Amino acid sequence: MSTAAVGLLAGMALGFAGYFGGFWAFLLVLVLGVVGLVVGRLLEGDQGVDGLLHPRSGERRR
Repeated sequence: MSTAAVGLLAGMALGFAGYFGGFWAFLLVLVLGVVGLVVGRLLEGDQGVDGLLHPRSGERRR
């Protein structure tokens, strides 16, 4: 599945949550989506926690 399709589905899910459930449902779906993204990336083993925080370089910003 392409990145654009994933973005479209995520946007639609957030839109439905906001429309039918209000702001707090929108916020809950957003937070759980981010948690799922982080857990999924860590389980894939592509990156460590530092790679999630600074995806373009391994160095910390000052």
